[in-house]
Parts: sequence; C-alpha cells; structure tokens
Amino acid sequence: MTTAADIIADVLIVDDHPLLRSGLEQIMALRPQLRLVGTAGTGELALQEAERLEPDLILLDLNLPDMHGLKVLQSLRASGSDARVVIFTVSDDQGDIAAAMRMGADGYLLKDTEPEDLIAALDSAVRGQTTLSPRVRDYVLERVPVDDVSRQMENLTPRERAVLELIAQGLSNKLIAQELEIAEGTVKVHVKRLLAKLGMRSRVEAALWLARHVGY
Repeated sequence: MTTAADIIADVLIVDDHPLLRSGLEQIMALRPQLRLVGTAGTGELALQEAERLEPDLILLDLNLPDMHGLKVLQSLRASGSDARVVIFTVSDDQGDIAAAMRMGADGYLLKDTEPEDLIAALDSAVRGQTTLSPRVRDYVLERVPVDDVSRQMENLTPRERAVLELIAQGLSNKLIAQELEIAEGTVKVHVKRLLAKLGMRSRVEAALWLARHVGY
C-alpha cells in the first residue's frame, strides 16, 4: 500500500510575504517527501512557475498584489494544470470558500493552522484527499444537501455513480478518464450532470457528501 512516506511531491508556494514563504520552507523541511521546487510572490509569476515547474502541489494565497488568488486558480484550471491546489489564506469568507471549491480547489486551509496540522493536511492533499480547516469544513458541510441519500444516489446513472466514487477518492478528471477508459471531456460532462442532480456546486461538496453519508 502506498503511504505518504512513499510519495515525493514537488511543491510551489505562492504568497507575497517573504517571511511566510521562509517559514513554510522550514516547515516543509521537516517532511522530505514535500520537495519545495519554487516560490512566487505574485499571481503572474505563479502562473509562469506552475507552467515551468509542473509541480504536484501548489499552496496558494488569495491576497496577491497583482491579482486575486481565485483568478490564479481559475487560470491554472483553464490551462489544464492537474496540480493539486490548496488555498492557504487568512480569509474564512464564505464567498471565497464557495468560489474556491467551485473552481476546483483541492483544499482550503487557514493560516492559523498549526505546523503539524499543516504538514498532515499537505500529506493528505498529495494523496488525493480534500483537505479543509475545521471551520471551512463546517461551512462546506452546512451547504451540502441532506435529502434522502438513497433517492439521490438512485437519480445518478451507473457511470455517474462511478465518477462520483472516484471523485471521493480524490482523483482528477484526467485520472478518472484513465480509470474508466473514457475521454476526459466525457468525465467533465458526467461531473457537471451529477453535481446538478445532487444540487451541489463543487466536486468537494460531492466528495464530502459521499464520505459523510455513504462512508467513502
């Protein structure tokens, strides 16, 4: 079985505060599997470095001097980047959280996270799991519909259920396509349809719902 200790992940830190970047670098030095390959202090540089370095994980602040972090996230996803993107911010604004989840963030951590908890969260993100600070998780779960689970699952086609289960395992659209041997564009269509049927806005909400009610 693959464990966090078996996975080497290249990490890009995006934050405009040099002291914070330095602190994160020191924290990551405690976990050799998290290999810092670059840093960026602006959104424009972050996009350039993401393209150049092709990191496995991007730790992304929202408050950047040249553009909002959500714009960076949107651009990363539009460019086809399959890096895991974890928002790391002081903002617990519900609008920011909802937008980040809708745009495909793989996690949302607040900057008051303890160092050991941050390392554990990044390990989880590398393994394909959604990672959220407790306050963020509480908000996301509050948004998840609590309608009858069996009826909601019955509304999904077998293929949509298969896609949902793989989403809950943390797989990207690209990996889901490989697993199911279908086109990535087809996966995107299935994701859009299953979210609409479940009344959810993001794959993170769907993954949390499945984990909470079905046990994945």
